Amino acid sequence: MPEKEVIERAQKDAEEGKSPSTQAGEFVREEIRHIREGKHGARSTKQAIAIGLSKARRAGVKLPASAGSSRATQRRASRDLARGQKRGRPRPSRKRSRAVSRVLKHEGRAAGSRKALSKQANASARKRSAAARSAAARKAARTKGPRQRSQAAKKAARTRAGRRT
Repeated sequence: MPEKEVIERAQKDAEEGKSPSTQAGEFVREEIRHIREGKHGARSTKQAIAIGLSKARRAGVKLPASAGSSRATQRRASRDLARGQKRGRPRPSRKRSRAVSRVLKHEGRAAGSRKALSKQANASARKRSAAARSAAARKAARTKGPRQRSQAAKKAARTRAGRRT
């Protein structure tokens, strides 16, 4: 069950008109935090992200499975979505919930490390075309406020300065 603050942050994102993936990001962040705190582990960073996305869908975030995902993933995502849209949400099976928790407790904690997350992000970015990455960067610059734009520019300047030396 996601924490109250996480659901509230996701709802705030929805009210601000942010995309479903941004709303779901709150749940993924929570999952990574759980792994880092040692609450449970994950076999891979991909699994940790998948758990977070599943929680987001069940909490009512309208996030469909990506077009390139497998049929099984698509089916699971649509089931989670349907569960999230229902008002009187059924309680999960206690036995199954406990079993999943026990299995995840035995998994490693490396999936939540900065290195693993960076590797996953780079692998995901590599799958996208240069045009798609460029368009995403342009949109990010456009949707940032003046303060964030200024911070981003300063960071970029620092990065460029670091590369020169």
